[in-house]
Amino acid sequence: MKRTTTILLAMFIVAFAFKPATAQQGVQPRGTENLEVIGHVPLGPKLSVADMDLEQEVSRPYAYVARMKYGAAGGKGVDIVDLADPSNPKVIYRWRIENQDLHTGTGGMDVKHFKWAGRYYVVQSLQFGSGGPNNDLGAVVLDVTGLPDPKKVKEVARIHEPETPGGFHNIFIYKHSSGRVLLLTTVSGPFANVYDMGKLVEGDAKNALIGRIPTPAEDSRRGYHDFYAGFHEETDTDRFYGGGTGGYYVYDFTDIDNPKLLVTLTGIAGVTSGHTFTPDPTGRYVVAETEYKYAPLRIFDLKPGLDGERSNISEPISAWTPAWDGLVHNHEVRWPYVFVSGYHDGLQVFSLADPLNPETVAHFDTFTGPRSDGGMAGGVANGAFGVDVRNEDGLIVVSDMTTGIWTFRMEGFNGWNGEDWGVPNVSSAQKWDEESKEGTR
Repeated sequence: MKRTTTILLAMFIVAFAFKPATAQQGVQPRGTENLEVIGHVPLGPKLSVADMDLEQEVSRPYAYVARMKYGAAGGKGVDIVDLADPSNPKVIYRWRIENQDLHTGTGGMDVKHFKWAGRYYVVQSLQFGSGGPNNDLGAVVLDVTGLPDPKKVKEVARIHEPETPGGFHNIFIYKHSSGRVLLLTTVSGPFANVYDMGKLVEGDAKNALIGRIPTPAEDSRRGYHDFYAGFHEETDTDRFYGGGTGGYYVYDFTDIDNPKLLVTLTGIAGVTSGHTFTPDPTGRYVVAETEYKYAPLRIFDLKPGLDGERSNISEPISAWTPAWDGLVHNHEVRWPYVFVSGYHDGLQVFSLADPLNPETVAHFDTFTGPRSDGGMAGGVANGAFGVDVRNEDGLIVVSDMTTGIWTFRMEGFNGWNGEDWGVPNVSSAQKWDEESKEGTR
């Protein structure tokens, strides 16, 4: 009863706080009053900033921001931003690929951090074109244990895949129930690669690739575009949620050598290729993105598929978008909230407390340029690109393709633990120091 009262009170506070900031002299407000901008720092030229990742320990206040070259400007690598004072973000280190001008293609795209054997690492995904060097380079790994001293950051490994050149467009770091730290990567093939990062950083690069998760769309040059992995507490299994050619796919990959397809989401109206695909902590509801102008985030209920009632799900139960002529992009689920980097629509937060009726609770526009000013068809690719949430204290960080990095606080959201909401304490934030669950199965 106490937990229910707490949940209802928190929902009432956020709902009450959701009201537009007052417009002055006809100027359109940039956000809602319940979302406070804490800090902001520009990072470089227009369209040079990609995804970002935030360490979860307040004692390690570092954000990692991927840097790309989109068009004529920008660098290719990763920036490390110190958020010890969130109101004053500071870039303390920049890694760039050598011989920048010789490397064609995008450069840095996705970035993730992990902990292994007491040390901290960052993985920066890379994509280089065939007209220059390192077309087969997928990622670089940096040891960042010695931060905040930038002199102690060092490169420890690179991942090359000559059989599937073109690099890694997206990556995901996951602590598997076996205790292994896994890197999941997209490649130019109908599968996702799985790497054992412990082996890699300990010098066994030859044996670091330990598996592949297939996609049923085997005729695809790149089967997956993005994915997520999480522990499913009800069944004590590791699950993979992949978006790619044809739609979305859910696997049990507890046995890394033999991933088992659980349910497919294909034949969906308006979806020929899946993109970001994120479950709620229970693994029942999923938020699914597809990458084109006018596309909303679709919400699906996986229960009929997971219960064996059907093998494929083709209809969402609801959808959400802040603007009919935009494109909502990457997102983080902290039930019941979904934190979204919405390109031209900036940071958006909506609630899935009622999955049939998603409701916007907060927003702030990080990019105020014309909606036609950006990459991809319709100019939709500009503005907020990456978003992450620090569970310990509720800090929200957004990377904007043009305006840099932003820090936020949302009223009534001072941290997240799933147990406070009556759901498993499962999110994209990994529990590096938690003991392996392998012995419990």
